Amino acid sequence: MNEELKHKLQIGLDHQKENKVLVKKLKRAKPKNLDAVVHEFHDEEFEKIDCLDCANCCKTTSPAIYERDIDRLAKHLKIKPSKLIEQYLHKDEDNDYVFKSAPCPFLDHENYCMVYDSRPLACREYPHTNRKRFYQVLDLSLTNTSICPAVAEIFEKLKGRKES
Repeated sequence: MNEELKHKLQIGLDHQKENKVLVKKLKRAKPKNLDAVVHEFHDEEFEKIDCLDCANCCKTTSPAIYERDIDRLAKHLKIKPSKLIEQYLHKDEDNDYVFKSAPCPFLDHENYCMVYDSRPLACREYPHTNRKRFYQVLDLSLTNTSICPAVAEIFEKLKGRKES
């Protein structure tokens, strides 16, 4: 990860308290234009950030993996779903399947996903800042400010917008 991305991520970590306050305000206010604003910031950030330069999400966290994800991955890997579960997955405290270890077993040394076309839904949607009804994933996005430099920067922009 380059220094600029590390810096953005550090800001996300350092500003957790402020970001929690922002989440509470947004949940209470439910601004009608929140999706449009966040989508604009998402587009701006991903014009500047290449996930292949970071891959922190793949290196540090595991998505919830659903039955359809298991079936898709097993088909891609040409193994039985039960073998995929046995080899790569376990159930977490929420009783969701997740990868046994981090980094993701399908992340290569150049930060490419070896199962990209068959990756789990949560990976496809990450970091969730371009989805509709963003207010529904505010808590998840708060967590993601310490994982994804783009989300950390989006929160900084949201706070700047609120203060103006």
